[in-house]
Amino acid sequence: MDKSYPRLIIAALRGGAGKTVISVALAAALNRRKIALTPFKKGPDYIDSAWLAFASQQTCYNLDTFLMGAKQVLRSFAAHASANALSLIEGNRGLYDGVNADGDYSTAELAKLLRTPVILVVDCDKITRTTAALILGCCHLDPAVDIRGVILNRVSSRRHAGVIRQSIKDYCRLPVLGTVPRMNDLPFTERHLGLIPPQEHLSGKEALNRAAGIAEEYLDIEGLMRVAASAPPWPAEKVFPAAVRKKTGQEQVTIGVLKDSAFQFYYPDNLDALIKRGAKIVEINALEAQAMPDIDALYIGGGFPETSVQRLAANELFRSSLRKEAKKGLPIYAECGGFMYLGKSLTVGGKAYPMAGVLPVAFGMEKRPQGHGYMELEVDRENPFFPVGTRLKGHEFHYCRILSPGKKEDVYTAFHVLRGTGIGNQRDGMVRKNILAGFTHLHALGTPKWAEAMIVAGRRYNAEKSKKRIK
Repeated sequence: MDKSYPRLIIAALRGGAGKTVISVALAAALNRRKIALTPFKKGPDYIDSAWLAFASQQTCYNLDTFLMGAKQVLRSFAAHASANALSLIEGNRGLYDGVNADGDYSTAELAKLLRTPVILVVDCDKITRTTAALILGCCHLDPAVDIRGVILNRVSSRRHAGVIRQSIKDYCRLPVLGTVPRMNDLPFTERHLGLIPPQEHLSGKEALNRAAGIAEEYLDIEGLMRVAASAPPWPAEKVFPAAVRKKTGQEQVTIGVLKDSAFQFYYPDNLDALIKRGAKIVEINALEAQAMPDIDALYIGGGFPETSVQRLAANELFRSSLRKEAKKGLPIYAECGGFMYLGKSLTVGGKAYPMAGVLPVAFGMEKRPQGHGYMELEVDRENPFFPVGTRLKGHEFHYCRILSPGKKEDVYTAFHVLRGTGIGNQRDGMVRKNILAGFTHLHALGTPKWAEAMIVAGRRYNAEKSKKRIK
């Protein structure tokens, strides 16, 4: 029997309209009220997900139909949503913004897929009655999108709010479920990729307390809860993913994961995929650890190595230890920030800082994005993790570029870029021995071969180490 899964999508007319702050504020307020909550983030995002997880004290999972496919999105949502908790989904960009004029992979398409009510956040700065026209356009562009209410953001005065409310009542017949004034002292600071992550925020708990207060004062939390509760019944049990069973009779694989303020970008589904396949995850702090632990493979995600570049460079013992393990053949998979860390150096503000030196390339930070958006790749050369001919979907967002390629006979690229930028010249995925690194971020549910390949590579390396110990 289908159950009622309370759920809500917070969307907006454009990026930068304030939906992240409002979503985080709502999550913090619900957590303060001890209301069960499961957060989700639409799209290939790490920072908003981290804030939603921090605010709700629950893991935030990404839902991206481009990276994962519609079936995997349904399965992931079903696996993590609950009939006893509100599923709060933050959209991305504008409601109908997708990869093309048809809005493919947009928040609107996700709302239809999950049959979830939508609340529109509207930036009201310097507009009044036009707000109603914008909302009306969203309602009529695709009537299958279930828009249930509006939150007015950056309102300048009571009179300003009153005019907008009356216009929405007259023309849109939608409830206004929040009126948030313009604030110059919001507790969140932005950087080039969005908000500063909670791992780097100097007063994260104070920011959440302030955010919860904003929600309590300016949002109709009870009204939002009623909309969520009115979502149509959803057959979650029918689309639960089959469990991935650990292979018996085989030694557990230990996979190291660099996790600190420099390396933060990991999809929970990626780590879950490794664990479900029998991996033991060991977190490593590259800023503080003095040596690499005994592991069978290493996963280095993205993040902001440039903001911790001095500390990364100063930890020479760890860099040296990583370099030694790589020379021994340790399987290493690295994405974006992890790729940068494996290079010879990273130039920030005109100064070059030494990095791990595992790959013979130098990186430099630029003021503008060097790659931004979804990616499609084809594997065309041998590498430690993917068979030749494999098609991959990922995404990139980096301000970094390669300054000098550092040509070596044993270094080459394994991916032909069909969509996106990557390293450049339609290439990505740098290979050296058991190392594969590039600017592409992959999602394990869209690329199930990745997790299995990590396990296989780790098991093979573990067997090689065991042979050497016996000898």
